[in-house]
Amino acid sequence: MPLQFNTVKLFAGSGTQELAEKISKAYGKPLGDKTLSKFSDGEIQPFYNESVRGSDVFVIQSTNQPTDNLLELLLMIDAAKRASAHYITAVVPYFGFARQDRKDKPRVAIGAKLIANLITAAGAHRIMTMDLHAAQIQGFFDIPVDHLDGAIIFVPYIKSLNLENLVIASPDMGGSYRARTFAKFFNAEVIICDKRRKRANEIESMSIIGDVTGMDVVLIDDICDTAGTLSKAAALIMENGAKSVRAVCTHAVLSGKAYETIENSVLSEMIVTDTIQLNPEKAATCTKIKVLSTDKLFANAIKNVNEHGSISDLFNVE
Repeated sequence: MPLQFNTVKLFAGSGTQELAEKISKAYGKPLGDKTLSKFSDGEIQPFYNESVRGSDVFVIQSTNQPTDNLLELLLMIDAAKRASAHYITAVVPYFGFARQDRKDKPRVAIGAKLIANLITAAGAHRIMTMDLHAAQIQGFFDIPVDHLDGAIIFVPYIKSLNLENLVIASPDMGGSYRARTFAKFFNAEVIICDKRRKRANEIESMSIIGDVTGMDVVLIDDICDTAGTLSKAAALIMENGAKSVRAVCTHAVLSGKAYETIENSVLSEMIVTDTIQLNPEKAATCTKIKVLSTDKLFANAIKNVNEHGSISDLFNVE
């Protein structure tokens, strides 16, 4: 007896509308009709304008700031559950609060675990995300996690640049595993920028472990927030004799003066994805940012989830 597939319905959160539209186009199905209303005090209430009964519902929403994005996602999941959706998948291209994945000092919250609990409690049966800040966050969930790898998007682009003396770099010790994994696609060496912080978003000192003389360096990171670490690492790399330096970063948080910092840095370019929508006005002033879309990867992952296919088959990089 052939497998029976439920009707797929894709819905966009207001914080990820642009990416959701591209995913729906790549998938070949229009976005579902939903409305986000607000009370006069700012309280939000999303609701579906069409039936989702018996459907496989995919709610697409990154949980970057403001926290309304997270709350909207939770309310949309809850609404789908109460409307008798058959299966609910939270498609969270950028999983916010992931930097709070452990107690690194006394009396702090483990925010990533709390968010995992909230998404599960809201009624999601599955979560789909990309390049978590710490891979072990998958273990915070008691539901299946599809952890997509951004390398499938970045590697072909880097290969197209035909860099002669490629070396992969991590901007800090914590990202060394990510850099080594990326380097395997090119059989390239890895160098590490060892940084010391005074406090969050403020670097005290930085040094390089490895030789970059005459090399084309590609810095690998998952999140770019203020761009301070990447810009300082790039400057240090060039000071140590590198031929060129560029950065690859999945999630372009880009807060504060990040756009200005990137534009004024020695980076040849900053390659990011569209898991977070860039600020149009600020992006227009920064010529160094190159955006690669995740739409086809998420569309294929949604298709495979609905048709009970393999997700790992999507990670084959050519």
